[in-house]
Formats: sequence, C-alpha cells, structure tokens
Amino acid sequence: MNFHILTLFPEMVMNGLNTSIIGRAIERELLSIEAVNIRDYAFNKHQSVDDYPYGGGAGMLMQAEPVYQTYKALTDKMKLGEGKRPRVVYLSPQGKTFSQEMAEEMALEKELVLLCGHYEGIDERVLEEIVTDYVSIGDYVLTGGELPAMVMVDAIARLVPGVLHNDVSAEFESFQDNLLEHPQYSRPEIWHDRQVPPVLLSGHHVNIEKWRREQSIIRTLNNRPDLLEEANLSEKEQKFLQEYLRERGTDCP
Repeated sequence: MNFHILTLFPEMVMNGLNTSIIGRAIERELLSIEAVNIRDYAFNKHQSVDDYPYGGGAGMLMQAEPVYQTYKALTDKMKLGEGKRPRVVYLSPQGKTFSQEMAEEMALEKELVLLCGHYEGIDERVLEEIVTDYVSIGDYVLTGGELPAMVMVDAIARLVPGVLHNDVSAEFESFQDNLLEHPQYSRPEIWHDRQVPPVLLSGHHVNIEKWRREQSIIRTLNNRPDLLEEANLSEKEQKFLQEYLRERGTDCP
C-alpha cells in the first residue's frame, strides 16, 4: 500500500512515521510513505502558499493553485490511467469521525492521498476539485492536518497484511465487533498483591475465550456504552449482559 501525504511540514510527518512497526514495514517494502512538500509547487520565489481570505477574517488561507499542482504532479507520477483518480482524504474537523471500520476500508486501497491543511484551511475550490473524503480524528481543532494524517496512517498501515508480526492481533482487538479489548496480563503471576485471573492460567481455551468476551462486554459497558447498541453479541452473551446489569441494578443501555 502506498501513502502520499501532501503537507507543508514533510519532516514532521516522516520523522514520526519512519520509526517502530511502521518504519520496519517500510524497510520490508510492505508499504511506502512519502510526504510531498506543497511549498515545492508554489508559484513565487518566496515559496509562500497562503494569502488573506476574501471577505476578511482572521488568519491566512492556503491557496488553491499550489495544492492543485502538488496533487497533479503526484497523480501524473502514479499513471492511474485516463479518468481514474486516487482517493484523497482531507483532514478536517468538519469531516466524518475516523473509526476502525473506516481504517479497514481504506486499508484496501492501493494508493491513498492525505491532504493536510494549515492556517485557516484551504481554498474551497481546490477541495471541491480533488478531495473524495473529509475525515476528522475528533471534535477538537489542531494547528494542522499532520498529526491526524499520522494517526490515520498508523491505524490503516497496521491492517496491511504482514505489517504486524502477528496478523491475528490486528483482527482481535479494540472495536472488533464493537467491543473494547479485554484486560491483558503478563508475568509475574502476582504483582503488588494483584493476581492474574485464575482462568487465564487454566489452559482451558474455551473458558479463557468466554472470560475474555465477557470482560470485553463489561469494559465496553463501563467505558463506551454507546458501542453496545451495535455490538455483535451472541444469545448467551446478551443473557450475560442482562444478568450483569440486574446485579448492578441498572437497565440495559
């Protein structure tokens, strides 16, 4: 999979992504990440890419032409064929909230372009022309799209086959079936007088899986009850949830 990040701060992006699991995946050529500097396509000697917005207002706005020329140079290099366009994601607090489901969908793309805004944003006209998706990582405002782009690359790249040493861990974790991940334990058996739950030491895989699912349900109920509305629970798990709620003296969410 190939990630293309259009940004004013390529060093910031690449310094963050060239490390750890993602960095090793790049070395193994399981994926590629390039940060394209929008300033390289500015049309003035000072490489400025911003100007005052029409109608007044605070701050500066990224101009349409440098962004478009960056995009055009990138797509020309991709050689997608006539009439074909890559998926272009604009990182914006106005977009749909990024989710695990969205990460899984985007991991199927061969080419993914992430456009990072800055200042007060980007001229609307170029967004209308090149952007296919508007995505937000949360209901807050950052100084630019670089950090959200890095978050998205990390979440998507780890779903690419071979990136994780244990591909199963990408499948069975938080948000799978709309449930949060169960508690995890490692050596030693007892730490600060806290013992590993005995079921995990039993070697009985059916009981361990049952305990983990139940713990995921409890953790989701306590931390993200909104997810339970669309959780994929078996009939036995639904009965477990109802019994747990009765013991707590609360109603089902």
